[in-house]
Amino acid sequence: MPQNLTPEKRNSLPAERQTKPTILVTGGAGFIGGNFVLDAVGRFEVVNLDALTYAGNPETLASLSEDPDYVFVRGNIGDRELVGGLLTEHRPAAVVNFAAETHVDRSIDGPAVFVRTNVVETQRLLEAVLDHWRTLAGEEHDAFRFLHVSTDEVYGSLGPTGFFTEERPYRPNSPYSASKQPRTTSCGRTTIPTGCRCSRPTAPTTTGPTTSRRSLYRS
Repeated sequence: MPQNLTPEKRNSLPAERQTKPTILVTGGAGFIGGNFVLDAVGRFEVVNLDALTYAGNPETLASLSEDPDYVFVRGNIGDRELVGGLLTEHRPAAVVNFAAETHVDRSIDGPAVFVRTNVVETQRLLEAVLDHWRTLAGEEHDAFRFLHVSTDEVYGSLGPTGFFTEERPYRPNSPYSASKQPRTTSCGRTTIPTGCRCSRPTAPTTTGPTTSRRSLYRS
């Protein structure tokens, strides 16, 4: 269930607080998503949807527990009814998708969950976002953005030298990166023909003090 910000609380805030832009973040209790949320709250009203799997760490966001600009919802990106309800209630200016199964070793041991989350459920999220976007009008419609965070591992192995570019062909070589490749491609193929603006950054591996220990052990 949502925590912190209710419609009653929102209506009781000063006018300038009521009009602060809202963003919906998925996977915002993970390491990268959690740090993004910490940075975004205050500049935006943040609705954080996270399933709290092994990679989710609510303690990262403990400092936001009483912040009226933060809402946490435990749930799955593949639940179109839930996602649609959040989009209708909070009317975000953007959706930022961090939610994913991660880590190469886990994908080798159990690839099915990677296909389910990174491909099937991500597609359901995209469809829910597009359904919502089509109901918008005017500036709200034109300004809406979908940011899908992917990984540079979709490009394959780099070798001892060089660097990846966005023009490099996709060459995934593990179940993890293979599940990320169609997810990244689908974002563009699903949204671009409709006119909904979607950005797909392919970020390198990121670690820090609050990252899951499993992130430090990779094949």
